[in-house]
Amino acid sequence: MDASTPPSIEVLGSVEERAGEVLDADALAFLADLHRRFDGRRRELLAARLARQARFDAGETPAFLAATLAVREADWTVAPIPADLQDRRVEITGPIDRKMIINALNSGAKVFMADFEDATSPTWRNVVEGQVNLRDRWAGRLGFTDESSGKAYVLGDQPAVLMVRPRGWHLPERHIRVDGEVVSGALVDFGLYFFHNVRSQIAQGTGPYFYLPKLESHLEARLWNEVFVVAQDALGVPRGTIKATVLIETLPAAFEMDEILYELREHMAGLNCGRWDYIFSYIKRLGRQPWALTPDRALMGMGAAFLRAYSLKLIQTCHRRGAFAMGGMAAQIPVKGDPAANEAAFARVRADKEREASDGHDGTWVAHPDLVPVAMEVFDRLMPGPNQLARLREDVAVSPDNMLQVHAGARTEHGLRENIRVGVQYIEAWLRGRGAVPLYNLMEDAATAEISRAQIWQWIAHRAKLDDGRAVTPELFEAVLAEEMAALKSALGASFEAGRFNDAIALFSRMTLADRFEEFLTLPAYEALGD
Repeated sequence: MDASTPPSIEVLGSVEERAGEVLDADALAFLADLHRRFDGRRRELLAARLARQARFDAGETPAFLAATLAVREADWTVAPIPADLQDRRVEITGPIDRKMIINALNSGAKVFMADFEDATSPTWRNVVEGQVNLRDRWAGRLGFTDESSGKAYVLGDQPAVLMVRPRGWHLPERHIRVDGEVVSGALVDFGLYFFHNVRSQIAQGTGPYFYLPKLESHLEARLWNEVFVVAQDALGVPRGTIKATVLIETLPAAFEMDEILYELREHMAGLNCGRWDYIFSYIKRLGRQPWALTPDRALMGMGAAFLRAYSLKLIQTCHRRGAFAMGGMAAQIPVKGDPAANEAAFARVRADKEREASDGHDGTWVAHPDLVPVAMEVFDRLMPGPNQLARLREDVAVSPDNMLQVHAGARTEHGLRENIRVGVQYIEAWLRGRGAVPLYNLMEDAATAEISRAQIWQWIAHRAKLDDGRAVTPELFEAVLAEEMAALKSALGASFEAGRFNDAIALFSRMTLADRFEEFLTLPAYEALGD
């Protein structure tokens, strides 16, 4: 700990190179204030999630809240949204390393979401360097030279609008303690970024814009709103300067979209269909209920069942309230050396974006710069104006049963094997400090690994039948896991032993075979993550 750090604040990670620029005493004091004000409530809300899960396990299903009926029925809208967020037709997301940030800001997308959450493995170095990189963007000194190639990367004349996604409420940042308590990763990511950059952002005609992940209730949205108010007041910034888009990526949150918009109405910019985490949440929250047994992950598309229902409900809800309704991620990446496969992948992206634009979404997400023009062409063609707020979709009628309807389709050995391959390989990369991982021509993040282990857990819990008649049992899982890992070891050779596959296999297996479903794999994985 530096001598200038207040004694009640401990920085347990190394403060080297430029880390001191973002971990100065004033910023840490700001973080400490946020922690002392809000961490108790954060913990209460996390406990409430577990209590609610116990009710789901006992047979309760999510429903629209009777206590907030007046909010849903009243006529109100969110506060005006800034001019530079009026056109969000294509947003690109990615991790917070320097080169990635520059490429994303220069990609031609309207918005870049710099991700401290699912696309970042939260090593201390990654977290601190991410803050330094984002501070450099607003200080006008963001550049990078690749040591191997000598290529220089500089920010272009028309960079994308920058948004930041902090970690979810559940994730800790073990390298910072206040009064002996570990600080929330969400408050660290938000607090450092806001403290160091808000004045520069305002001076440059923009503002502190955020994506908020993993919310499960309007009470969690209320907590974020309280954080925003205190943070703005502390720095003398007008209330409402912060704007946030909430990812609707949990099943309970989808039944509280009006309420979430209302709680954040002074700071609200929209809601987003976080499709991959939403599938994970559906399995997690309903995993004990036989009627919610899911088919192969590849069969759960946005055009059917609970995914279709909630995306339409999101558009209708947002536009009634004057907020933007953002579509979901296209995770495809270019297929090098195979033009036919590459065009097939891009065709799937076009079809997905055509569905979103036709339904009334105001924009969409992509994971790779090469997909920006693909998505842009679709939204330019189908959305001639900056957004579709005028499309109220009053024709949409979505019931609770629609929002719980499971996809039709089979469970197959291929699906089981794919879940194992993807889940283990992603965890192994995450344990080595990589959060965005290209696997089988898709850019995967933590949500995919969560779906993979959750789905196998669900199948085992119900002894689900595959299409060949076999039941999914612990013994079948362990046999297939052994086969897949042997094949992977043969393919990777020495890099298998040099990596962290043994740790990843052990973690994936333990969580998949556990009697009680663990909330997030990133929590035990964080304990195994090196600095």
